[in-house]
Amino acid sequence: MNVNVFNGSLTDQEKSEYWDYALKHSDGKELDSLDVKLDGDYADLTYHFNVVPFERIRRITGYLVGTLDRFNNGKRAEERDRVKHMTKEDL
Repeated sequence: MNVNVFNGSLTDQEKSEYWDYALKHSDGKELDSLDVKLDGDYADLTYHFNVVPFERIRRITGYLVGTLDRFNNGKRAEERDRVKHMTKEDL
């Protein structure tokens, strides 16, 4: 639990309660740290989440795949020989 407090101080119990609140409202994302900015009777919370690795998934020959590891040579050749469409970055 990494709680950073600005413009004041909080007890360990208060930090724990803010952390639990953030976990409850983080939509299942993995919370890395929490910034609490105190302003009188108000507290602004800033959530910092852990980076989740992104795996590219493509539709190749009718299958949704992330890699070609399980394809035989014929399917790999089919993917290699496909027509690649240009994007704005290719211009």
